[in-house]
Amino acid sequence: MLFETHTHLNAKEFDEDRDEVIARARENGVSTIVNIGFNAETIPTCIELAEKYDFIYAVVGWHPQDAKDMTDEHLEWIEELSRHPKVVGLGEMGLDYYWDTSPKDVQAEVFRKQIRLARKVGMPIIIHNRDAHHDVISILKEEKAAEVGGIMHCFSGSWETAKLALDMNFYISFGGPLTFKNAKQPKEVAAKVPLDRLLIETDSPYLTPHPFRGKRNESGYVRYVCEEMANIRGLSYEEMAQITSDNARRLFRFK
Repeated sequence: MLFETHTHLNAKEFDEDRDEVIARARENGVSTIVNIGFNAETIPTCIELAEKYDFIYAVVGWHPQDAKDMTDEHLEWIEELSRHPKVVGLGEMGLDYYWDTSPKDVQAEVFRKQIRLARKVGMPIIIHNRDAHHDVISILKEEKAAEVGGIMHCFSGSWETAKLALDMNFYISFGGPLTFKNAKQPKEVAAKVPLDRLLIETDSPYLTPHPFRGKRNESGYVRYVCEEMANIRGLSYEEMAQITSDNARRLFRFK
C-alpha cells in the first residue's frame, strides 16, 4: 500500500469531486495521505479533511509565498494546532524565489520562526524550496533543524544539496516530475538517496506525472511516481511501495 506524503486535496480544484478523488486514491492502493494546509484559508479545510477521513492526516504551516501575511497570532494558532491528534508535522515552509509574492527577508524570518516552533513542539517540518537551495540549507543549519528533521518536498536540487539535507536528518521526497522523460537530475539524485530516506508524493493538484502531464493531478497518481522510483532503483513496485511507506511512517512517528 502507498503512502502519499504531500497533497492539497482541500484545494478548490477538487471542490466538484473531492470524495471521488479520495476514493480513486484508495482504489489505486493509497493507504495513507498527508494533506497540507499552508495559510489562513487552507489550514481550516485541511483540518476538516483530516477529521473526516481516518486515513488522512494534516500538516499545517505557512507557505513562503504567503509569508507577508503571517502574524504572531497565526504562529500561535499553528502551535495550538500542533497538538491536534491528526496533525503530524509543520509546513510547508521554506523559501520561494520564483514567485515574487513576498520579500525574501520576510520569507526568511517566517521560515526561521516556524523552524523554532517545530523544535519547541518536537515535530518534523516539510520544506518548500524553489530556486533557493543555498539559502534554504543555510537557514536549516543556522536554526538547528536537524533536531526535528523532516522532508525536502518535491525535491528538485542537486545531489550535493540532497547530501546536505540528508546530513540534517531530512528525507528526500519525489513527485510527478520524476516521471518526466527530461528529468535527468531528479532521476540521478533518486538513484543515490539511501533507500531508508526516500519518499513519494503528488503535490496534487499540481505537478502531474506522465502520462497525465498537463491535466489535474490527484493522489492516486502517486503510483506512477512509485513505479518510476522502482525502475530507477531496480526494485519491484511492491518493494518500493513498502520501503517508502515504512519511511513515511517512521518520519511521522506512526506506530
